[in-house]
Amino acid sequence: MKKKKNQESSAQVVISRQDHGISRKLMSPNALRVLYRLKDNGFVAYLVGGCVRDLLLGREPKDFDVVTNATPGEVKRVFRNCRLIGRRFRLAHIHFQEEIIEVATFRSLASVEPEPEVEVVREAEHRHRHPRMLKDEDGMILRDNVYGTPEEDALRRDFTVNALAYDIADFSIIDFAGGLADLNAGIIRTIGDPAVRFQEDPVRMLRAVRFAALLGFTMEEETRTALVAAADTIVRAAPPRLYDEMLKLLFSGEGAKCYDLLRQTGLFEALFPKFSAWLAAESEGFPHTRFGEMLTTVDSRIQQGDTISQPLLLALLFGEYLDEKAESYRRKGAPWQQSIDAAVAEFMGEVCPIVSITNRVGFALREIITQQTRLKKIPGRRPQALTARRDFNDIIEYCRIIRGGKKDVASQLDWWLAQAEQQEPLAAPSGFTGETDAPQRKRKRRRRQRKPNGSKEAGPNSTDKATA
Repeated sequence: MKKKKNQESSAQVVISRQDHGISRKLMSPNALRVLYRLKDNGFVAYLVGGCVRDLLLGREPKDFDVVTNATPGEVKRVFRNCRLIGRRFRLAHIHFQEEIIEVATFRSLASVEPEPEVEVVREAEHRHRHPRMLKDEDGMILRDNVYGTPEEDALRRDFTVNALAYDIADFSIIDFAGGLADLNAGIIRTIGDPAVRFQEDPVRMLRAVRFAALLGFTMEEETRTALVAAADTIVRAAPPRLYDEMLKLLFSGEGAKCYDLLRQTGLFEALFPKFSAWLAAESEGFPHTRFGEMLTTVDSRIQQGDTISQPLLLALLFGEYLDEKAESYRRKGAPWQQSIDAAVAEFMGEVCPIVSITNRVGFALREIITQQTRLKKIPGRRPQALTARRDFNDIIEYCRIIRGGKKDVASQLDWWLAQAEQQEPLAAPSGFTGETDAPQRKRKRRRRQRKPNGSKEAGPNSTDKATA
């Protein structure tokens, strides 16, 4: 049975337990523990966002997020296994053996006033202090720790389908923004004015694309129009956030659909301007067609449960682009290895100011492009050095996907895989810890013991001085 939760909001609707199909058996046991513990301590606690949406769609949620009226400090006092994180969003992470449950405090739709600096506030003061939301001059949210009500918290979320909550108190679903209707209709719609929402956080545009592709939904007309108009402003978001969001798109299993939507809305050109121009130029067919086909191959692998590393993904998607850059350096007389190094460096210089690929991933990308040429030489010099590499499987997979359809390439890969199976693990070099990113341990120097007076070993040339 549907009923109004209260008289303050005509849009707020409650669906009782008997009228929805969500069972607690489908939820994370740890998330339920968090919900019940908060409830037993007198707090309101909801499951919110994507997990409720996915449960209603019959999909398995990846994460279970909790919101509550408890402040971060109060959450920390309830849970011994809690860590507080974040500056822009103050969150509580409840740590279990194999899972982290994220707990946030209800946030408000507070009016915005400029505030010059982020202040450090003790947790004990949070309940008695009402900090202001902080935005920049263009309206992008910089800090957002303004506590509010459950309804305010829901209405400040990005899309209506993400503004659904599961109340552990009576096992009901609360629809704050018409999300159930949009869920049933397969529509992605922003809450409020889409132009304002995308201005507040440009990353929401990428989230709209991801949800539309992943769920098979369509963007509501006003939402799509505002997104296209604001596509150029995506570069205002922090480059590391854009990289993380692009990984979510490309690893979603629907990367080809995401790419089509990114191109149609102008987001791809804004994120990768030079690469986008190269894709559009005709060169033995249009490269953007081959790029889309490669994404389809990656999607198929991911849907089958295969693991693809970040460097391998970038090598597969940008390898042809890098090869062309390297060839241009070779035509200018650069040696083979230097041409690859220069090509990757130029690519990172183009992309990283907007989408910040980490140096570690960039280095691993360069190694895949470099080392894959060694597979053509059988046996080559020191084949065991190649098969012992940590990225050997990525190098093999790169060649298998790029050139694996040719018989001679397939036989080469089989030979290398056989070599890898027969090879005994190489002895680790002295001082090697097994972790490439681990800091080197400093060797402890043995202290020289002083020789007692009159020792036979203490000769006239001894450097040890006897104490008086």
